[in-house]
Amino acid sequence: MCTNAVVKVALTAAAEKFFRRVLRFSGQASGAGVRLTVTAGGCSGYNSDFTVESRPIAGDAAVQVNGIWLFLPEASCALLDGVTIDFLDSPTQTGLTFLHPRSQACGCASSASAGQGPGVARIEIGSIGRATAEAQVR
Repeated sequence: MCTNAVVKVALTAAAEKFFRRVLRFSGQASGAGVRLTVTAGGCSGYNSDFTVESRPIAGDAAVQVNGIWLFLPEASCALLDGVTIDFLDSPTQTGLTFLHPRSQACGCASSASAGQGPGVARIEIGSIGRATAEAQVR
């Protein structure tokens, strides 16, 4: 069972800024949060989806990180425990990424960024990314 006290999730400054903007422009009242659903997918990657909700759905853990409410379904809690959520916006990648100290890169170079220390994988979440002009040409 996933409980609020057990789930340890951190946000980078970029992820905080992203979630604050999403919440601000959602039209929801103060106290709303981001319901983040994460599932395992790909080789050492995650698939994610999020919505802004006024309150957690029954069974969700409500975790407050730096004043931002994250509503996490039970399966997402298990995957996100100990993870730092980041947001990248670069010419080659836009979206949430999860930094998990226990993850191992698979070696295919599609799930983890090179140059990170051993045992730390940067896992891209493409469900909210945007296509670049170069990607559309291919």
